[in-house]
Amino acid sequence: MAVESLETEMDTAVRVVHLASSLCVKVQEKLHLPNGGHVKSKDDDSPVTVADFGVQAIVSWVLAEVFGDQNLSIVAEEDTEALSEASSLGLLGAVSNAVNEALSEAPKYGLPKPVKPLGSSEILKAISRCNSVGGPKGRHWVLDPVDGTLGFVRGDQYAVALALIENGKVLLGVLGCPNYPVKKECLSNGGNQAMKTKAVAGSVSKGCVMYAKKGSGQAWMQPLIAGGFPESATLLKVSSVDDPVLATVCEPVERANSNHLFTAGLANSMGVRKQPLRVYSMVKYAAIARGDAEVFMKFAKSSYKEKIWDHAAGVVIVEEAGGVVTDAGGRNLDFSKGVYLEGLDRGIIACSGQVLHEKIIGAVYASWESSSL
Repeated sequence: MAVESLETEMDTAVRVVHLASSLCVKVQEKLHLPNGGHVKSKDDDSPVTVADFGVQAIVSWVLAEVFGDQNLSIVAEEDTEALSEASSLGLLGAVSNAVNEALSEAPKYGLPKPVKPLGSSEILKAISRCNSVGGPKGRHWVLDPVDGTLGFVRGDQYAVALALIENGKVLLGVLGCPNYPVKKECLSNGGNQAMKTKAVAGSVSKGCVMYAKKGSGQAWMQPLIAGGFPESATLLKVSSVDDPVLATVCEPVERANSNHLFTAGLANSMGVRKQPLRVYSMVKYAAIARGDAEVFMKFAKSSYKEKIWDHAAGVVIVEEAGGVVTDAGGRNLDFSKGVYLEGLDRGIIACSGQVLHEKIIGAVYASWESSSL
């Protein structure tokens, strides 16, 4: 399939992630006001916010407007069950307000807007349209509306992630990172702590949007600007560091679904000296694509299954920026099996380059025998 034929898809995806990120910024600001945050607990213990449902509604509505809803397949994290309960009227009202406020700004992002504000039934319809399970055939949009909801609730890193998969292959990916500054000097990493954003005097933009098209050999970054779409984009390039001693390793903040002990032992065995960068969400992929870190390793507990929406957008952005992403056996991730990354060999390794990647894969094999993962 010709790369050029994805022009509308890429353009729409980037614009809708900008719009969705603006909704997140507004909702996150309200979250830190007294009684302002609607946080609803979810089966997998991560909080669901107005932003989660709001982003899913906006992305679904815009994709249906642009591409028609006949054959539109969207794989996404949220379903409407929690929103449809009578006890959730307040939450649904808050979602409706956030969605309509954001969609009223859509023309500033070069996107369509509704003739009149969407009613709650239309919003529920948009959210529940995202009920596809993906698979090996056809074209599927894959959305994680707010990846890293814990980071979101804490005013820390999170991402809006949208990817397009066709016949099991990721064609394009977009990551909105509202708290990940365009300039690296705006980042602080307090030792072993989660990565934070420093307030920098006169900084115009706190966040960014990254995107890439498979096979283009290019990944791009734009600043997130309030109430509009930026004119320019910067080319992303991974770090050239290939010595583990000099490498910065990213790992998840949460211990629940990642084995920190194994990654620490692995890093140690390779001679990594720097403290790990603990980062919420797919911002880990963004850090590698941009050269802020060299390695992201995730070895899940055996009962945990990785989901495609947690990786699809990040993987294509890292690869097109010059990096490598595989499982711990060195195989490409398989996005053709539905909602889960089935057949994953032990874990995921994203890296700034082939040399470093091979060293890590070798170290994994050496360390695995002595590990009790």
